[in-house]
Amino acid sequence: MYNQIVNNDTIVALATPAGVGAIAVIRLSGNNAFKITQKVFKKKNLKPYDLYSQKTHTLHFGVIVNADDFILDEVLVSLFYGPHSYTGEDVIEISCHGSVYIQQQLIQLLIKNGARIATAGEYTMRAFLNGKFDLSQAEAVADIIASNSATSHQVSMQQMRGGFSSKIATLRENLINFAALIELELDFSEEDVEFANRGELKELIQTILNIVQRLISSFELGNVIKSGIPVAIVGKPNAGKSTLLNALLNEERAIVSEIPGTTRDTIEDEITIGGVRFRFIDTAGIRDTTDEIETIGVERTFEKINNSAIVIYMFDVAEMTRNELNEIINGLQPHLHNAQLVLVGNKCDKAELSELQEEYDGLDNLLFISAKHHSHLDALHTKLIALFDERTTNVPETVVTNARHVESLQHTQTAINSVLEGLSTNIPSDLIAQDIRQALYHLGIITGQVSNDDLLSTIFSKFCIGK
Repeated sequence: MYNQIVNNDTIVALATPAGVGAIAVIRLSGNNAFKITQKVFKKKNLKPYDLYSQKTHTLHFGVIVNADDFILDEVLVSLFYGPHSYTGEDVIEISCHGSVYIQQQLIQLLIKNGARIATAGEYTMRAFLNGKFDLSQAEAVADIIASNSATSHQVSMQQMRGGFSSKIATLRENLINFAALIELELDFSEEDVEFANRGELKELIQTILNIVQRLISSFELGNVIKSGIPVAIVGKPNAGKSTLLNALLNEERAIVSEIPGTTRDTIEDEITIGGVRFRFIDTAGIRDTTDEIETIGVERTFEKINNSAIVIYMFDVAEMTRNELNEIINGLQPHLHNAQLVLVGNKCDKAELSELQEEYDGLDNLLFISAKHHSHLDALHTKLIALFDERTTNVPETVVTNARHVESLQHTQTAINSVLEGLSTNIPSDLIAQDIRQALYHLGIITGQVSNDDLLSTIFSKFCIGK
């Protein structure tokens, strides 16, 4: 794929989703984008139209014709001269009617006139290679396309606009300045001269290390934002867990039965509440059982509790006493780790709400609902959003969402720790310089200042064709 780009082929692909729609957009990029389009684009009266004389970032109405001047469609052609385009090359976008037949005919016609079909992510890859994005910004493009909540969209936009990149650039600049002083000392090693104050350098390296550690720590939240906040719904059999899942999703996603132990395995689905994406997990009821399959289900319930950011413990207000609930809370605590616990008293339609509030007074994060009648679900929504806000209160402005990035940051952390240790033990400058180069290498991997064909192909192959 990389070699194809070096050859400056002109590529073409459908930029809008496949299928029938009101309109479709076909995108060309490359040195011959204008030449190829000029061959097939004419005025509505079939007279020639000179695209080369038109200004960049302009729209032009006309028709696309084949070699026999047969009109395939009336279209709008958008012109973007490089380097002022998405890819940094000459780009033309053809807006046609959304018929699948028309899309296919136009693309085949453009291929016949010299274009080739783009590979997955090739437009964004060209943008990266032409300096329009660094690698982390390019990856954020895919995250924006995949975002399905306000929060994930906001984080992806911040990364695409260079927030994360600028943080990495600052770290690299500081390390490069540090490395320059160390390398200078190596040039004068025979004179045993120190150009860098070791105390100041140690302080600088510690600052860099603190920033790297904060970025690594932010990945836990970043991954949750990207994948959806996992919320485990747990409780005894027949507490109403599956009914709650169905109520939250507003569909019959889980089987509901009066028979205890109906849910034998976990059921997961997602919903966006207040711009935040939550991934709800309905689990098997927690109880002692001799049923082998149900026992496995209960074990998986505790696994989901361990891996969730929020745990909803649901209980039947008509069957659960305050003392019993306290015992259950104490039993859950060792499994919660960093998860936040929400207590949900279900079937509140069977009792007076004031009496329930009095009986369970003093318990934190306690709500009463009726999952069957969809009563007080708004209060649960509000509570979930509030708990999410609590988790994000002390998070750094820059949030890492990409597993590749956090892996490189962890390698950077290891290298910087070695630099710090070297400064503390006065090891030779050449060994310190080697560790600094390692840190710079791993930071460069994030933004693409250090890359290879395999890495680029792996990253961009995950994009859709046309982006």
